[in-house]
Amino acid sequence: MMLIDAKKTVPAEAEKPCADPTALPDRAISAAEATTLWGADRSALRVCEQRRAAAVKAIGGAP
Repeated sequence: MMLIDAKKTVPAEAEKPCADPTALPDRAISAAEATTLWGADRSALRVCEQRRAAAVKAIGGAP
């Protein structure tokens, strides 16, 4: 029995680098600003994890 060596490809979206955390200003920030910046970072982290999971799934690994 001969096994075929099939090359698996990673989705293009998964090759995009994850966003850096939001840069904080060099001043005191309000609670509202902190909440907004934290929310932006959490959203970016979620998107990055979705891309990572898609890449793992595309190559047949466990997420």
